[in-house]
Amino acid sequence: MANLYWLDQIQPANRNQVGDKAFYLGLLGQKGYSVMPGVVVADSVFREFLGTINWLEPLFADLPNSALHLDVDNPRQLQAIAQQIRQAIQSTPLAADWLAQLFVATSSWQSSAVILRPSFALESRLDSSITYRTTGLFASHVCWNQPEAIAQNLKRVWAELFRAKSLLYWQRLGIQLQQINLAVLVQPMESAIAAGDLHTHDGHLEIRATWGLGAALTRGEVTPDRYQIHRQTGAIQTQQTGSRTFAYHIAVPFASSQAELPPSQDCLRADSVEPSRAILTELELEQLAHLTRRLSADLGPSLRLEWAISKRYPQGVAPQPDTSPTLYLTQASPQPLPIPGIRFRPSTASSPLVLSPSVPTTWQISGLSPLVVRGVGAASGQIFGEAWIVPDSIQAAVRAPTGAVWIASQITPDWIFELQQAAGIVTEQGGMTSHGAIVARELGIPAVVGAADVTKLIQTGEMVFLDGDRGEIYRVEKEAIPPHAAPLPPSHLLAQTILQPSPQPPASPQPLAHTSSTSSKPDFYTASKSSDPPNGTQLMVNLSRVALLSQTHDLPVDGVGLLRSEQLILDVLDQQHPIMWAQERPRELVNRLAEQILQFAQAFLPRPVFYRSLDLRSHEFQSLMGHPTTPEPNPTLGLHGTFSYEVDPTLFDLELAALRQVQQSRFANVHLILPFVRTVEEFRFCYKRILDAELKQNPNFQVWIMAEVPSVLFLLPDYVQAGVQGISIGSNDLTQLLLGVDRDHPQMSPAFDQRHPAVMRAMQQLIQTARQVGIPCSICGQAPSQYPELVEALVRWGISSISVSPDAVEKTHEAIARAERSLLLEAARHRLA
Repeated sequence: MANLYWLDQIQPANRNQVGDKAFYLGLLGQKGYSVMPGVVVADSVFREFLGTINWLEPLFADLPNSALHLDVDNPRQLQAIAQQIRQAIQSTPLAADWLAQLFVATSSWQSSAVILRPSFALESRLDSSITYRTTGLFASHVCWNQPEAIAQNLKRVWAELFRAKSLLYWQRLGIQLQQINLAVLVQPMESAIAAGDLHTHDGHLEIRATWGLGAALTRGEVTPDRYQIHRQTGAIQTQQTGSRTFAYHIAVPFASSQAELPPSQDCLRADSVEPSRAILTELELEQLAHLTRRLSADLGPSLRLEWAISKRYPQGVAPQPDTSPTLYLTQASPQPLPIPGIRFRPSTASSPLVLSPSVPTTWQISGLSPLVVRGVGAASGQIFGEAWIVPDSIQAAVRAPTGAVWIASQITPDWIFELQQAAGIVTEQGGMTSHGAIVARELGIPAVVGAADVTKLIQTGEMVFLDGDRGEIYRVEKEAIPPHAAPLPPSHLLAQTILQPSPQPPASPQPLAHTSSTSSKPDFYTASKSSDPPNGTQLMVNLSRVALLSQTHDLPVDGVGLLRSEQLILDVLDQQHPIMWAQERPRELVNRLAEQILQFAQAFLPRPVFYRSLDLRSHEFQSLMGHPTTPEPNPTLGLHGTFSYEVDPTLFDLELAALRQVQQSRFANVHLILPFVRTVEEFRFCYKRILDAELKQNPNFQVWIMAEVPSVLFLLPDYVQAGVQGISIGSNDLTQLLLGVDRDHPQMSPAFDQRHPAVMRAMQQLIQTARQVGIPCSICGQAPSQYPELVEALVRWGISSISVSPDAVEKTHEAIARAERSLLLEAARHRLA
């Protein structure tokens, strides 16, 4: 078939049509390596398809051959153009006869699911290393092996080229769209025993492995097992067990035949696995070492591989006893060292060396020293920068240069002002749910936490490479950086200033009649998701700063499930502790805080905004002027939360006055969540002050509590009787208190498991008890973002809403939709039974 290439028939002359990924797999398959079969949808198909679209905008009429010059410094225009192109691609049907030919090819595999992998190549005169540095730009898609699903996901892969970040990336590199050849490799998707990747170094191989399919590793949902083995002998040098209690496999189709499978039905399922057993045996590690030695002879010494161990058999058929697992290559490519033309920002104290939006991974970069330290990858991204060791007292420190990589013993929320200048963050203490990690993710700054002794191993002024995905820090010689450097902003600044829409002007105050808490999604959601019914489970977003409002403008959310007051109030205090303001300038504090809250009320009107009042833990705000000097032996169990309101209600009363001022500005969509409530008596004390502040004069005003202290498991009906109108599960604190594990202790991170049976049963009990007593129950902790597989359990138990950080909204929306479809299907089957 013209425009379709079988992997085992690809020739060197076909490289531009099939892309580099398919080209190398085809080459290796023809040399006898174990490669899954596949068929490639050529770049010419993509270009012909673009020519069939009925473009409403004349600018796109000749898109296949157009340079499409864009003003990438106008973020709203860039996003609007990207959205318009992608919607046109996804709404235009493929030619039926051509799609039928493709389905004939995929049907020969007898697999119920397929994976569509983007495979592209650039014109030969361009820098070939760019193709090795674009992993983050294009996503693969898994779907059922049936025509409608394949067509839908093929267009999704094509549309990846026109995301705002992709358009920005190509234009900043001076590459025109007609110079990019985009093909799609379609392969059978089989359930795997294990999967992972491998990266070569001079004397050793680094291997990562997870149970089941590699999707869990790609999505960052598990901590993989890590192995370092000798390159020549295969001897194990180091071995580290990860944290992985589930694995993805291909689901059993709900329908009785392939033709009946709905395209949107998820074909991956998450199964529990034994967490302690090592994934790879010595024999399998030896096989990987032998495979790498063979590949080095064919492709070169520097390699990146992705692999899977699978029993190849038709889907739905049980493997025979004599079926032996086979090690398959799913991706292999040479990695040139050194990479010519890596584009960095010049090496100056005020400008970090920053990789482009999609950056080479550590094994692709020359000039790196051996690994300095490994921690926990807490915020995604990779960055070069000059190290700056943060003193224990940030007030006594000279201000760090803009764009430095901060290295500290710990990061606390009161450093929010300085953190905005950092290119990356490394801390000795903390875990995935520590406040430093949460702040880094919210600001989009690459971060590694739990890196032991890093403040002693790195010195100020050294050039380092930080890998926030892998949790690694390397030194890099400045001489290894090419002197010619095309400037690109740091990745987190890029995301905030280029790829995100501009802040909207404040809306005019609306009358109270228009401020119900009913969900109202933005126009973007209606336009781009019009074919999907809204989820029954509400999806909310966690926020803490006005500067992040622009990131949420187009998100399909039902409101703000958690507005953290601690970081919000720091934006108005000029490095002074709130207690000092409460004593010296109380009226000004009320006005400033009300102005901040009002901006969220305006942006989300009429959707609800749940403001969580201050939870000032003593160890987190020590750098602020006026901080109480008496240290606490155990700050987590110390004087904070609503108990601190009883000791001194001054600050709490000022917060209530600010909320009342927002109400009087004719915004009634802001509600209150009380933090770390230990007893019903604490709640009654607070509730009386809420009544005294006249907040309940608006009948729509709701008072919730955080469900994070285990006592709420036994007292929820009593809380409701006292006036509680809803609860929000704080899974971070709930986990550490139930399991007795310090969430900020890096060595205890394996024991801090929000999927532990005790935590799961506690959340289930809270959700079901809330339903029994007739109040809503939300969850705003890190668990749904970090472990999307928990979403199905939460929906099944009856959670009212799930609130996550902005970067996790899209995948959580999809997870909620999958869970609700599954429940609907089960209910329909039950009625038919």
